[in-house]
Amino acid sequence: MASAGQRLTSVLGHLNPSSESSGKAKLLQKNPDDIVITYAARTPLTKAKKGGLKDTQIDDLLISLLTSVRENMNIDPSLIEDVCLGNVLAPSQGYVVRSSVLAAGFPATAATSIVNRFCSSGLLAIQQISNQIIAGSIEVGLAMGAESMSTCPDNGAPKASAKVACHPLASQNEQPMGQTGENVASDFSITRQAMDEFAARSFQRAEKAQKEGWTRDEIVPVEVSFTDPKTGVTSQRIIDVDDGIRAGTTAESLSKIRSSFPQWKPSQTTGGNASQITDGAAAVLLMKRSKAAELGVKVLGKYVQATVVGLEPRIMGIGPVLAIPKVLGKVGLHRDDVDVFEINEAFASMGVYCIDKLGLDPEKVNPRGGAIAIGHPLGCTGIRQVVSALSELRRQDQRIAVTSMCVGTGQGMAGVFVSEH
Repeated sequence: MASAGQRLTSVLGHLNPSSESSGKAKLLQKNPDDIVITYAARTPLTKAKKGGLKDTQIDDLLISLLTSVRENMNIDPSLIEDVCLGNVLAPSQGYVVRSSVLAAGFPATAATSIVNRFCSSGLLAIQQISNQIIAGSIEVGLAMGAESMSTCPDNGAPKASAKVACHPLASQNEQPMGQTGENVASDFSITRQAMDEFAARSFQRAEKAQKEGWTRDEIVPVEVSFTDPKTGVTSQRIIDVDDGIRAGTTAESLSKIRSSFPQWKPSQTTGGNASQITDGAAAVLLMKRSKAAELGVKVLGKYVQATVVGLEPRIMGIGPVLAIPKVLGKVGLHRDDVDVFEINEAFASMGVYCIDKLGLDPEKVNPRGGAIAIGHPLGCTGIRQVVSALSELRRQDQRIAVTSMCVGTGQGMAGVFVSEH
């Protein structure tokens, strides 16, 4: 059996091309059987327990986004055959998604389903709908990701059985996410300074993107009932901007924040260089190119491929280092063919390591900032990244994006998308 080091060396070979890529030209071709995206949107991302969506239950959050999808997707709602929701924390998820789809005005013929692979759940929902279309099971489907971390708490891993607790790999899943972030910093010698510099760049980019209006075409507003924590007065509000961005953040200001996990060495993760706990939802509408032409709807982009990897749970944060080369190899792309990388910033330690190990151009990675600045609503992130990447590719007049994330319990996922603006 190949060692982890041998596997890493093998997949990293996809990042070091020996000749000019022919995969890119093939990828940019347009074929009737392509799986295309004809609508893509997200809600604002807001701080859990504090932000604009703090009092909004997940079904109301879904109904709001689903209503926007129904009103703006430019096809008959009766054509939607399945709505697949990526969600991690909500109880009774199957009831929630089915009821929300019906309450948003979709007909009873729109079936629903749930997927949960932790932080990759949104991307998994895209893969699930796409695979159904490829197989001929359905023609049109909606992939969604959503999380209300304000109203659905994350209680972590359940109490393990004795067999799990004594297993050298399985027992690692008892380690909290914060501990895994510290493991990455320790194992791969990531400094606190590098982590704070990475986080500061995320905040600065997100601040610029918001001020310049780059994210406006990503976001659909949500009308909510909001209770002011100071006065206790409840009123209706329109939430239409991300509220986790801290203007004026610098590496120096972040360096003054104390460790969040002093119990785990090297204790370099803080509230300023890790992803925020956040509420939000996102959606993409998928069908074959031939179906889009038949319906006369505009194609925004193309879903190409997604793949998943497994690794030691204790260093789950480095999942993208394995997943990105694997998906590039499957579609015949080289690293330099990719215009935008959206890598989820679970912790700055893993972000620093992934960029360095993969040899990525930092300017291509999260050009609008990432989860450290705007937040990480677990089930939503995988689709939020796609919505953001397609918008950024339009802005830059570029074509190819790779999205990726580490996944709790020791996994990683990555996907390839093309903009057709």
